[in-house]
Amino acid sequence: MPIMPELQKRAACPICGKPIDEKHKPFCSRRCADIDLHRWLSGVYTVPAAADDEEDKRPSEAGETPN
Repeated sequence: MPIMPELQKRAACPICGKPIDEKHKPFCSRRCADIDLHRWLSGVYTVPAAADDEEDKRPSEAGETPN
């Protein structure tokens, strides 16, 4: 038996938590979409990276000898 649309769990805007609008999916409004874009462009969203110790141990391509 299909679930009635009004009983289905509505997806929430990742910025404010309001129900999403199909026009601005996955956001509820143009404002929340712009907030998310600003966060991407200003570097708020980052992926942590670990330093590679192996890279420091290899001689450079300029012909330097390892220490």
